[in-house]
Amino acid sequence: MGKVHVFDHPLIQHKLTFIRKVDTGTKEFRELVNELATLMAFEITRDLPTQEITIQTPVCEAKSHILAGKKLGIVPILRAGIGMVDGIIDLIPAAKVGHVGLFRDPETLKPVEYFVKLPSDVAEREFIVVDPMLATGGTAVEAINSMKKRGAVNIKFMCLVAAPEGVEVLTEAHPDVDVYIAALDEKLDEHGYIVPGLGDAGDRLFGTK
Repeated sequence: MGKVHVFDHPLIQHKLTFIRKVDTGTKEFRELVNELATLMAFEITRDLPTQEITIQTPVCEAKSHILAGKKLGIVPILRAGIGMVDGIIDLIPAAKVGHVGLFRDPETLKPVEYFVKLPSDVAEREFIVVDPMLATGGTAVEAINSMKKRGAVNIKFMCLVAAPEGVEVLTEAHPDVDVYIAALDEKLDEHGYIVPGLGDAGDRLFGTK
C-alpha cells in the first residue's frame, strides 16, 4: 500500500490557511498555491539520491554532492494542477512537464481521458503528479492509469487538501504510489466537495465560476 505523507511544516500550514479563506482573491490565491507547491516540492524531494563529485572552489579542491538517479517529471492534472507547476519548476528547473487532461462523463460520472502528453523518456523519469485537491480519488486514479499505460513506473502524487475517501481510493488502486498532502481534511459532503476544503481550486485559480 502506498504511503501517505501529511506535511506539518509551519509555513505550509500557515499558507494553507490563507488559501482556504473565502475572501482570498484570485491573484493572492494563485501566488499562495505556487508558494505551497515550492514548499511541498522541497519536502517531497528529500530522499532524492545524490552522488559525490570533485569540484574546484575559489579556495581549494573539494568533494561535494549533486543529484543522481532518475530525472524528474511534473505532471499536472488539467486544469487546476497547472497552478502548482511553476512553484515546483522554480525549485527544480531541469524537470520536464507533462500533462493529463480528463473530463467527467455526464452519464457514468467517471473520468475520461481526453489529453495526455508526457516526456519521451517516460520510463526513465520519476514523476510527481499534481492536483490541488484529492476528493473522490477517481480523477487521480485515472490520471495515473493513463501514465502507466504509457510506461511510467515511478510515480508520486501531491495535492494541497485531500478527503480520507479519496486517499483510500487512490492508495488501493495504486499501492505503489506514495501520496503527499498538505492537509488531510474531514470528509466529503453529499455533493462530493471536500470539507472544510478550499472550494473549487480551478475556479479560484483562474477566476471562473
